[in-house]
Formats: sequence, C-alpha cells, structure tokens
Amino acid sequence: MMKLALFLSAVASAAAFAPASQTAAPTALSAKSDYADDIGVQAPLGIWDPSSKLDLADADEVARLRGLELKHGRVAMLGVVGYLTTYAGIRFPGLEDVPAGWAAWGALPQEVAGQFVATLIFMEIANRDQTGGKAEFEGDFRNGFLDFGWD
Repeated sequence: MMKLALFLSAVASAAAFAPASQTAAPTALSAKSDYADDIGVQAPLGIWDPSSKLDLADADEVARLRGLELKHGRVAMLGVVGYLTTYAGIRFPGLEDVPAGWAAWGALPQEVAGQFVATLIFMEIANRDQTGGKAEFEGDFRNGFLDFGWD
C-alpha cells in the first residue's frame, strides 16, 4: 500500500511539470498602435498596458481611463504630502496625540473617520463636472482658474 502511495505521488508530481497545451493569445497591435504617439508613451517600454485593457477599449474608454489615472495620481500625491506632514509632527487641533503613519487608523475617533468618508463622497460628486463643459480632455480639471501656460 505504501509503495502504491509513493508511486501515485511521484506520478502526480511529475504531471505538475508536464508542459501544458498553449493556445495563441490574440493580439491587437493595430489597436495599440493607435496610441503609440500619445503623451506618456516612452521608449523602451512603449505603450505600458500589462493588463491588455487597450485590446478591448474604444477611444472613449481610453479617455476615461486616462482621466481616472490623472485623478488617482493626484490623490496619491496628496496622500504622500499628508503622510509626510503628520510624520513631521504637524497635527490638527484636538488630534495632537494621534500617532503618525498607519498607527493613526486605530487612534482616530470614529467621528473623524466618518468625516473622512463623507468628504471623499462629497468630493467625488462635486468634481464630476466642475469644468462647465470647457474641458479639452477627460481629466482636464483646470476650469480656467489655474492656467500656467504649460499646455
């Protein structure tokens, strides 16, 4: 019985390393070549699309994804500034005893966490169409107020 168990385990482990049948993945080089000259496409990577979203996306979806990338990048930059500010010891009045970094989540009062979530929801709703229809592209949040002439 033990020899049979050893034999079956050896067969099973050998089968794990057997080559699997591979099917050719569909390519959409023509779809990606439509975006080859866009902003952000740089050598040596070219179009950075590790999840192959551009294979199935039309021009409107690509514009929406770029707008989301701009928004999430800006939120991430603000998050880093906030982290560095609290790590430097700067706190709001009443929150002087809250530690810096991830330890702050456990020390925050529930009201502050609720205000944080409510602020996120309000900002998402309020900024849906703040440009008044004057946006040149998806994610263009300049709305004529701050224009440094860089574009």
